[in-house]
Amino acid sequence: MEDVKVAVVQAASVVMDKDKSTEKAVKLTLEAGNNGANIVVFPEAFIPAYPRGLSFGAVVGSRSLEGRKDFYRYWENSIAVPSEETDRLGEAARKAGVYLDIGVIERDNEYSKGTLYCTMLYFGPDGTLLGKHRKLKPTGSERLIWGEGDGSTLPVFDTPFGKIGGLICWENYMPLARAAMYSKGVQIYIAPTADSRDLWQSTIRHIAAEGRCFVLSCNQYVTKEMYPSDLACFEDLVNSPDEMCPGGSAIVGPLGEYIVSPVWGKEDILYASLNLQDIAYSQFDFDVVGHYSRPDVFQLVVNDEKKENVVWRS
Repeated sequence: MEDVKVAVVQAASVVMDKDKSTEKAVKLTLEAGNNGANIVVFPEAFIPAYPRGLSFGAVVGSRSLEGRKDFYRYWENSIAVPSEETDRLGEAARKAGVYLDIGVIERDNEYSKGTLYCTMLYFGPDGTLLGKHRKLKPTGSERLIWGEGDGSTLPVFDTPFGKIGGLICWENYMPLARAAMYSKGVQIYIAPTADSRDLWQSTIRHIAAEGRCFVLSCNQYVTKEMYPSDLACFEDLVNSPDEMCPGGSAIVGPLGEYIVSPVWGKEDILYASLNLQDIAYSQFDFDVVGHYSRPDVFQLVVNDEKKENVVWRS
């Protein structure tokens, strides 16, 4: 199908509450589906929150008991994959008849259960969990609370509406990670983020022009009053602005021009109808992994094996 309607959901988590955040995601997914969307995108870490402004009591060389309490609360409200929460999300995708991409904080469900990952989940319109992408490199102090993904979760999904895949927030500043996604033929590039700076707008427009793809950039709109006042480290937020994250979600076409300009200062759902012919039009003079590549000079090697801490040999 050449035409696809997309919905980019700029909304806040119910901070530190996985049940209510999941409930909100279900409601907004159904709303987008009722409005004709084929693909619905949510921000980074929507369930249970991107913990902007919180230190978790950690400084170099020490951690505090209060910070451990907040981390436990964050951990407790993260989700396993699969789980009851992913079942609810899949059912919402099925009822809405949409491809659903949503950012979650994933709790390791395979080894110690102690590590959290910043993850994107992909659901099909039949409710199936198609797969996931774990953030390869948490940024700055994110590294205190999230582990690193490996090359085994870099999927691109072939759908009737084009090939869908993406990277999370500042992973999009990693040129080799972008190159890996382009090599898989991504056409609808999902870029959930927590970055509301003007510079991020330059980034998503560059990715669209570089990859000759549509870019769906999705951020939260968050105010300080949305944070639970009983956080152990709530005082971290005293000097934070009332508008913690002003949004800036946008939809960009394959020549780097806005289809939907950034939305600021409110929760909203951005809609756009995309025509995949525009990708072929744009590739007339530039195809980063085709006629504009130079494999005789440059080659990228990607390790997509799952990494195991322990290998048992009989």
